[in-house]
Amino acid sequence: MAHVVQLAEGKISGGTRTDLNGDKFHSFLCIPYGKAPVGDLRFKAPLPVDPWEGVKQVITEDKTPFQKNIVLKEYTGEEDCLSLHVFTKKLPHEESKLKPVMVYIHGGGFIMGSHETTMYGPEYLMTEDIVLVSITYRVGLLGFLSIEDESLDVPGNAGLKDQVLALKWVQRNIRNFNGDPNNITIFGESAGGASVEFLLLSPSAKGLFHKAILQSGSTLNPWTLKNSPATEFAEFTKLHNLPDIDILKSLRRMTVRELYDQQNQYIKSKKLFVDFGLITPVIEKPNPTAFLTEKPIDIIQSGKYNNVPVIMGYTDSEGLLLDFLSALGMNGAKEGEDIPIEQILPYETNLTDAQQVKRLVEKLRNFYRPEADPVGRINLSTDALFAAGIITSAKNQAKVSKNPVYFYRFSLDAGLNMLKKMVNDTRPGACHGDELGYLFKNLLTTDIGDEDKTYIHRMVTLWTNFAKYGNPTPPGNNLNIEWKPIQNGQLNFLDIGKQLKMDVNPDADRMKIWNELYQCNPLTAKY
Repeated sequence: MAHVVQLAEGKISGGTRTDLNGDKFHSFLCIPYGKAPVGDLRFKAPLPVDPWEGVKQVITEDKTPFQKNIVLKEYTGEEDCLSLHVFTKKLPHEESKLKPVMVYIHGGGFIMGSHETTMYGPEYLMTEDIVLVSITYRVGLLGFLSIEDESLDVPGNAGLKDQVLALKWVQRNIRNFNGDPNNITIFGESAGGASVEFLLLSPSAKGLFHKAILQSGSTLNPWTLKNSPATEFAEFTKLHNLPDIDILKSLRRMTVRELYDQQNQYIKSKKLFVDFGLITPVIEKPNPTAFLTEKPIDIIQSGKYNNVPVIMGYTDSEGLLLDFLSALGMNGAKEGEDIPIEQILPYETNLTDAQQVKRLVEKLRNFYRPEADPVGRINLSTDALFAAGIITSAKNQAKVSKNPVYFYRFSLDAGLNMLKKMVNDTRPGACHGDELGYLFKNLLTTDIGDEDKTYIHRMVTLWTNFAKYGNPTPPGNNLNIEWKPIQNGQLNFLDIGKQLKMDVNPDADRMKIWNELYQCNPLTAKY
């Protein structure tokens, strides 16, 4: 079944896999879309891959981003990582009808993650008649270092620019896999969900996609946008007395392993609430490769962004992530420890008055009681790191968008909740990342019972219906529910639990306190 596919850049030959129903589909792994970002290209905006001669075999996963694997505790991947996977049921010589395309962007807090099929296996989504693409992008300092000196051409956001280059590759080549370049849905989870929203907001991504799904991530979450880490990192590595050009030369001279050792020590030294939020996207000064030059909330409220139908939402117990991170030896405030709430106040409130910050921190501490109440601790983490920003973004998008904004809360607690399964967490609720176990096959998935198959079918149907029709529950759907978008200021949401049910205003009591927080700054008072 292996067939040669002609791309704009050269020929490739892939393999086959089998979906959940036992049907075969074509698989093309680690197709390069960008030139190796090494040497003088390290930290810079990506360049398209050079054409090649002959037929490139794309049957192994050999181009994943260099990082420390949190489970294996060893370094994996390589710096030459700009690649993507494509999965399709039929190639053009087998069928001429073009299919909707879904492009997945992995998470990992902008410092880790990849498109590996051991984590994001295509076997569930490929039961539907779509073309699936999953992409890598540079993570950590390789993807998000930014340097003030404009002449050095390292303004930041290289990892997000990688994503744009990958989407341009999709536009150029996806017809060769029977994909419709005029019907592309981008979707992602965690930093991948925030990336999807960054792509919504960036002029450089205009016209590259037509629908968007943001899972547990928004540009308004406190871990998604910071000032340049270069100065602080240079201080940590004792390079801070050097001019910017010499700092850059030093960082380019390091092996990729040395760079990551320094990065990981730097992150640990900060004793953060969580390891994420230190090395992130930035707002750039205008420059020839700029991805983002304005504050996300300003762009959203202006309505001047890539306006497409959107699904967005979060899991009901995102905050269980803290214990997942602790179990894997990463930063994460442990039970009974004080949570440094001041680190996770919404960045766009721009609170600088120390007394005011102290008052707000006390208010949140008294409301959630995170040190005394384990559930309060999980709820505080859920709301501060995810829910408050995601809900704020959804409400603001719904006010200005010409297209529907569908909102969900994932509360399913069953056999395939991915992150809970990884650390045998038996507490109730759906952890950050748990919904991925119902969209993608992973290494931990062995026997799947009938009940879990039902939940997989439901998630896959909702997500692929949206990709096909722009509506997750079109008329005549077999899920027996109508998912209503946010309408007339009413935050309708679909609760995705053991049953599907519509409701309004998720976690309303807890969101009141975040609304009060936003009132502290006239600029955010209208959120």
